[in-house]
Amino acid sequence: MSEYDARGKVNRALLICVHDYETLTRLPAVEDNAEALRHALTRPGTDLFTADEVVVCRPHRPEDLSTALRTAADEARGLLLVYFSGHGWVGNDGADLQLMVGASDTRQSHTTVSWQDTVLSCLDNARADRVVIVLECCYSGNADSAFHALRKPVSLLMAAQPNRRIFSGEEGAGGTAFTRAVVRILEQGRADRPFVTFDDLAGALRDELADERTPMGEAWEPRAAKQNTLDDVVLSFATPENRPATPLKVRLRRWSNQHLRRRAKLLVALAAVCALVAAGLVAARVLTPPAPCPPALELRLLTAPEAEPALRRAAFDYEMSPLNTRPLDGEGDLPDGCRRAQITVYSAAKDQVDQGFAAADRWQGEAHGGAPGAPARSTAPDPLYRPGPQPDLWIPESTADYEEARRGMPSTGSPAALHDTGPVAYSPLVVGIPAGTQLDGVERVDAPWKDLLTSTDSDHQNLRLLRPSPVLSGTGLLHTLGLYLAGDGAPIGPSGAPDPTRAQDAERRLVAPGSQYAGSPELLCSLRQDGGPDQAPDRPGNGRSPHSAPLVSEKSLADFNLGHALGGCPALDAPPPLGDRYYAYYPKNVPALDHPLIRVDWAGTADAAPRRAAVARFADWLRDPVGGQRSLTAQGYRGLPEKDGSAPRPDPASPLLNPRADTDPTAPVTRFTAGPDQVAQVLTDYNRAQRASRLLILMDTSTSMADGGKLPIVVGAAARALEMVGAHHTYGLWTFPDPAHPGDPAAVRRAVPLGSTDPAPGRAALDRIAKGELVDHGAAMEEALTTAVTEMKKPGEGNSAIVLLIDEDDGGPRRAAGVEQKLTTLLKEAPEVPVLTVVMGRVGCDTFVFQGLARASAGQCVPGGPAAPDLLAGLVASVGTAGTVRR
Repeated sequence: MSEYDARGKVNRALLICVHDYETLTRLPAVEDNAEALRHALTRPGTDLFTADEVVVCRPHRPEDLSTALRTAADEARGLLLVYFSGHGWVGNDGADLQLMVGASDTRQSHTTVSWQDTVLSCLDNARADRVVIVLECCYSGNADSAFHALRKPVSLLMAAQPNRRIFSGEEGAGGTAFTRAVVRILEQGRADRPFVTFDDLAGALRDELADERTPMGEAWEPRAAKQNTLDDVVLSFATPENRPATPLKVRLRRWSNQHLRRRAKLLVALAAVCALVAAGLVAARVLTPPAPCPPALELRLLTAPEAEPALRRAAFDYEMSPLNTRPLDGEGDLPDGCRRAQITVYSAAKDQVDQGFAAADRWQGEAHGGAPGAPARSTAPDPLYRPGPQPDLWIPESTADYEEARRGMPSTGSPAALHDTGPVAYSPLVVGIPAGTQLDGVERVDAPWKDLLTSTDSDHQNLRLLRPSPVLSGTGLLHTLGLYLAGDGAPIGPSGAPDPTRAQDAERRLVAPGSQYAGSPELLCSLRQDGGPDQAPDRPGNGRSPHSAPLVSEKSLADFNLGHALGGCPALDAPPPLGDRYYAYYPKNVPALDHPLIRVDWAGTADAAPRRAAVARFADWLRDPVGGQRSLTAQGYRGLPEKDGSAPRPDPASPLLNPRADTDPTAPVTRFTAGPDQVAQVLTDYNRAQRASRLLILMDTSTSMADGGKLPIVVGAAARALEMVGAHHTYGLWTFPDPAHPGDPAAVRRAVPLGSTDPAPGRAALDRIAKGELVDHGAAMEEALTTAVTEMKKPGEGNSAIVLLIDEDDGGPRRAAGVEQKLTTLLKEAPEVPVLTVVMGRVGCDTFVFQGLARASAGQCVPGGPAAPDLLAGLVASVGTAGTVRR
């Protein structure tokens, strides 16, 4: 691949950095980005831009940005670099990205700058040879759909994946993590490289930010795309090695650009034109540039949160593979090197995927621009919060998830048709037993579940079995299927109902209430020393008893033991010590996660045929031993069987071969053989095993919740908790401070009375709160919580729990003596009422108050962030589990 060198040409770098907003959260970290970038771009070692070619723009009004953009586009002849750092916003359907300037208001479209209509239309008419755009804003990953309509050779670097936020407003000054990484790479260069290209920068950013978390608690995963260009663009000539001198012709051209008068330059140019016309005519045929790349076909891949990182990596590898970039028979109009398809990977919890396919007509409608009558700008917690955009293919964790989704779809009339093309990777299910714990008489491979249950019960090792929610997680569902149908170790056939008694016995062994998580990564993150958001008393190695035994997948347990990133936990510097790891035990004849690739056909799709062909090519590549199989096994999955049906040999790069993974890569993979009716019956028996339960949502609605993007997350978390209210649950929604008695710290507003079963009043109340129904008064958490706990301790049927949604406790300075002691004593009294807390304050759960609250109530604490709603949903889903609670 050739590299475009713009040295000596008329270049422009427009650095747009917006930190001061009138109606949006200020971004102090962005303020220093501009000068840091200017310094990096004009350093002698970078050797690309001169000082007068770099312009800083801090727009207050949309026209300020537009004017600066038009000027730069008109002046640049070589390279035009546009860098935006600030707030971004998208519409209901995830499209129409808006860049926010100082005076922008999300409710007034004329105050924002349209990415498509303003920025791209201007850049498409730029006179520069090459355009490079860097977007560091929330929802920057949504920019590439409109970007592919450009005619200019453009390279686009996005700081985030689609539908992701990256700014909370609480980042300190000194530059953002993303821009600091960009500056380091441009200034220091890459080892064994004479320069830094656009592709080098994108790859280096992925490596540098791999272990970082955004201020919203998610992984930093930059995204790159190109349009109408086959070459790469040099962005810096910095190198750790001895850098060669700038070529003489470059220095002469720079001198000419800076010192010759325009008229003299024009005369020289006219003479040069006359001399070159003849040569140009002769060379025209030889030097005809390659045809521009047509827009790549976008495929949307929906998967489970646990599989999203691995599939995103595999999708990127496929996009760059020869299968996706070389000409194919019948497609000779596609130039060599152009991407045929680009794949957007995103995830959603199992229950929300089921809801999406059950209401596929609505899903399809939203994909075409939102529900009728929807406002142009959503007041919902996040655009496309879940289950995300309409997918072209779906890779669930297991065939059981696929069967359950199909069962929930209408028999006729659905615009979506699901086609199972078969598995693409396996991961056996395991039980993690704390290292150093010996299960007497139990083998690590092929031990029946009944032996594992006995050897871990209170008469033996007294381990707490922790399972992801079967409602939210494919791993949780398949573990439940194994517990119910393969308890004695016998193979699971395609028919036969589970024993209800076995289901009841199994559920009684699982810890309750409020102990489940939405998936394996979050569950294991909660058990990691010094890494997880959960400071609950069941983390291994901390001297607290009893220890835990997580029911997870082999891949997730290997990631945990090797110190890889998991859920909300960043990667560790090294694998944890043996005492903080788990040995993998493989229950006999429990089906493995098989990750089937489901093609989703949508009625009325104009380009259905090419989409089916694109999905088929990607599926073939995923199953290719030297293609997708290599990518997936290198990330800890098991490969597909050989042609003779034998198990494949582990890939040498597989982390499962690392002794510290504490797994057994030779353990057999059990295929999924259960029938659809069995999956349905397992979920039915799981629901029957649930106890009646009461849930009280206690929500801080003080005006401080409107700051820093907290309110949408809190409303989303409460709405997600409401979705978990099922046939066995009743609920109530209380808010504090009470607008009728704001001066009474113990007063609460009973927005929805406790004991309600219909979620509609709760949704209506949350909608009013989202629209600004807040109280301009401090929120006294301990007094309001005391009122709630007193109510929930009253005799009632089944389990009880409180969901506390809080910014921070404002009642401390005025708190009467004895309030804290009264609350602590009340929480410890029977019956047990766990408090499941979502904390939006800067310090999150890392305070004595919230850690003590979790311990005293046998509850949990979840730090605020985009993952909070699903984390809370897993905890709420287990409030009715049948485990023993204190009475």
